[in-house]
Amino acid sequence: MGMVPSVLIVDDEKHTREGLQQALAETYDVSVAANADEAFNLMDAQPFDVILTDLRMPGKSGLKVIDKALTLSNRPAVLMMTAYGNVESAVEAMKRGAVDFLTKPVNIERLEVLIQRALKTKTLEVEVKQLHERLDEKFNFHEIIGHSAKLQAVIERVKLVAPSRATILIEGESGTGKELVAQAVHQASPRARAPFVAVHCAALSENLLESELFGHERGSFTGANERRIGRFESADRGTLFLDEIGEISQSTQVKLLRFLETKAIERVGGSKPIELDVRLVAATNRNLEQQVREGKFREDLFFRLNVVRITMPPLRERAEDVPLLLAHYLKIFSDENGAPPLTLEPGALRTLQSYPWPGNIRELRNFCENAVVLHRGGSLSEYDLDARYRGGAAAPSAGAGQGSGASAAPASGSLSVEDNEKRLLREALIKSRGNRTKAAKLMGISRRTLHRKIAEWPELDVTD
Repeated sequence: MGMVPSVLIVDDEKHTREGLQQALAETYDVSVAANADEAFNLMDAQPFDVILTDLRMPGKSGLKVIDKALTLSNRPAVLMMTAYGNVESAVEAMKRGAVDFLTKPVNIERLEVLIQRALKTKTLEVEVKQLHERLDEKFNFHEIIGHSAKLQAVIERVKLVAPSRATILIEGESGTGKELVAQAVHQASPRARAPFVAVHCAALSENLLESELFGHERGSFTGANERRIGRFESADRGTLFLDEIGEISQSTQVKLLRFLETKAIERVGGSKPIELDVRLVAATNRNLEQQVREGKFREDLFFRLNVVRITMPPLRERAEDVPLLLAHYLKIFSDENGAPPLTLEPGALRTLQSYPWPGNIRELRNFCENAVVLHRGGSLSEYDLDARYRGGAAAPSAGAGQGSGASAAPASGSLSVEDNEKRLLREALIKSRGNRTKAAKLMGISRRTLHRKIAEWPELDVTD
């Protein structure tokens, strides 16, 4: 909507058109049309916020004007004018999508009220549409990247539970993106405009954690020189994310349970309960049920936290997402470092896809950052990768040299990665009669990499 809302008046009676135009011209940007066809031309030429159309006109009726208005991308709100007593046609118009109707002769005050109401509805529709678009953007989830079924299941669950007030427990190994999911829950909830506050419980000692979470009163312990507002109070009306909840002490567990039961906290050294509206999202890389069985974690607190559970899949269970994640982070770090883009050769991509990523996405991010900083552009072949990434991937290709047969080694798996690589390189060099460019091609590596390997292992050099 522009600064001055635009109104189109469609009526075949000249005096009605002009009377309405004069009445509305001070407040609105008004256009007029004498019939449906003129109105169509104007609607195609410019967007309108509100269309006021007569129902009965020679040629196409006002119903056609409604139909046309509903097909426009920037949908105007349509108000219908009808002769006194013609209620059936007004009902038909409302069914077609008009937002309201007026009887003729038109009462200008009532018309202005209806236009304002229509504009308000339109603004709301636009806001809702923007909110949905924002949510859809959020569900690209910043960095929650991947098409795998397991990840999509997590995203669907977040969409489902985010709008509620339910406490959520996110479980999963370190580095699987638990905090990103907590942020997505917050962003997709009615609390999105209020604070998202994250606390990493394992990083703080028991006393520090309690004062960090609940705040403290002045003089409540040595060094407490002034009152401190804790993270719970900072997160009022928003979301508090407690990471590594399995690490908190029994006394903090009791205080947390009290909050979940009463929706109130007390500052350390204070006695007055402070009521808060905070949604709690907790995360753990531990097996909390196991900790409950071992008596390390309170069962009642576990049940309170475990209202809705979201399980993050480890990266090894969604290998199909690895190429997407690599592309995403390589681009981010190349941009950050002002480096030219780094491409992964097919062999490198295959190797990285079959690597189990024990450190999950965090490990993959670090890999990408190191690769960008060390290589600064160009392409990365599997032989440029550190041996640990190639651990599981190099062995199967050991039989690649034709005619090598089983006699070359007792079993492909029993050779070290380095021996395999040396043997393949040697065969490639023999096959290409020492032509290094051809050998590099056969191996699917760059000439630069081949030179480096030969420098590393001079015994391979079979150049004529």
